[in-house]
Amino acid sequence: MTETTHNTVTDERTDLLEVLAKHRQFLRFTTHDLTDEQVGRRTTASELCLGGLIKHVTSAERNWVGFIQHGPSIMPDFTAMTEADWAKRADEFRMLPGETLAGVLAEYEEVARRTDELVATLPDLNAAHPLPKAPWFEPGARWSARRVLLHIIAETTQHAGHADIIRESLDGAKTMG
Repeated sequence: MTETTHNTVTDERTDLLEVLAKHRQFLRFTTHDLTDEQVGRRTTASELCLGGLIKHVTSAERNWVGFIQHGPSIMPDFTAMTEADWAKRADEFRMLPGETLAGVLAEYEEVARRTDELVATLPDLNAAHPLPKAPWFEPGARWSARRVLLHIIAETTQHAGHADIIRESLDGAKTMG
């Protein structure tokens, strides 16, 4: 499929944005009618909570969009992270004192808006960068903007499923079935 001129959204971009929007909504909906305290509560053997999952997905999407724009320099070198670095990263998986559901959702909405804008205007979805250093990436691997967007979709979808389990464990509500 060829890209259209004037930076309009192509069918491929529309598909990517629609799938991402659908799974973002699944994730957000898991917090429907909950309090700040409830979205910070762990309800399974996991360390995860609903607010923390949304914070993590927000951070991951922000970082990967930065990668599309600036390459691996925007990402940490995961092979050189200290215990303090890992502890700070773990904070994105939980609600911290002073954080609210409204604040977490507003930040997610802003990151989503910026991502959608980038997808609609990016000159070339084939533009690629080498991946940052991490034990889970093959050395020398490169990802295109398209591949990064597919990763953001997969990450959002996976965590929406986690959130559904956490919500069901919290109060029996099901968001996906």
